[in-house]
Amino acid sequence: MSRRKPRTLSAEDRKLWSAVTRTVNAKGPESQTEAPSSPAKPEDSPPKTKQHFDVTDFRIGETATTRTPGSQLAPSVSERLAHAPVRMDHGTHKKMVRGRLKPEARIDLHGMTLAQAHPALTRFIMNAHDSGKRLVLVITGKGKDRDDPGPIPIRRGVLKHQVPNWLHTPPLGRVVLDVREAHFRHGGTGAYYVYLSRAR
Repeated sequence: MSRRKPRTLSAEDRKLWSAVTRTVNAKGPESQTEAPSSPAKPEDSPPKTKQHFDVTDFRIGETATTRTPGSQLAPSVSERLAHAPVRMDHGTHKKMVRGRLKPEARIDLHGMTLAQAHPALTRFIMNAHDSGKRLVLVITGKGKDRDDPGPIPIRRGVLKHQVPNWLHTPPLGRVVLDVREAHFRHGGTGAYYVYLSRAR
């Protein structure tokens, strides 16, 4: 097998090579990088999607202090009523929530359906207001636990959740000043104090 003879440069190739070497700047090995390519036209470059993540300092085992959106649960009826603004005399309000005021009338909605309870509650509240009563007790019960393995949970205590809504909407909303959960001596979370406005 014969060896190939090395190719020699022609005069024209040497002239071209010397012209190229004059345009090149010598660089050390530590600074050798790829020559920058010509900037691409905007229409040639692919669209860039920018993603930004904020990462805060943390230690292993530390409890997360932030909540992800959607992890907040809706407040319960008890929490909503406890944080509702007071629309009655503050001194009377304190006595009422401590169970020191005796309700002047009461209604027990146990065992009623929503269709039965709503008109019964409306009559009771309107009659109490017309007769000049200020504090009445509405007993709803806490609701029974239901054994329902279905995919959609059934709310416990339908009346307990519905009665405050009825008391704040017409026609009852115009005569009801305040609604709070009763003190344990008057039924606790299974009953509501309803403070009525003065009859005119």
